[in-house]
Amino acid sequence: MNKTQLVDAIQAKLGKDASKKCAETALAAVLGAITDSVKKEKVQLVGFGTFEMKTRAARTGRNPQTGAEMKIAASTTLSFKPSSTFKTVVKPAKKACAKKSCKKK
Repeated sequence: MNKTQLVDAIQAKLGKDASKKCAETALAAVLGAITDSVKKEKVQLVGFGTFEMKTRAARTGRNPQTGAEMKIAASTTLSFKPSSTFKTVVKPAKKACAKKSCKKK
């Protein structure tokens, strides 16, 4: 799904009175608020997940081709951890296997 399709889905959820421009503005407002807030603090959306900035310490790594040691600088990265509710919606339940080879011994 791309941004245009997401705007169309939001417009459909808002009802026939909502315009495409209204849906696009709503999406931009939500994404902007998350982007601005995650720089300062953790953003937790109950039922969806948590966005958080994490720092990685400087460390020593190895070049896979030569095996030589190299220094990897410290960095900051964005992480997203989906909520358990979101995981259960996205990942279907495992089906039971009827074959004897699937059963635990």
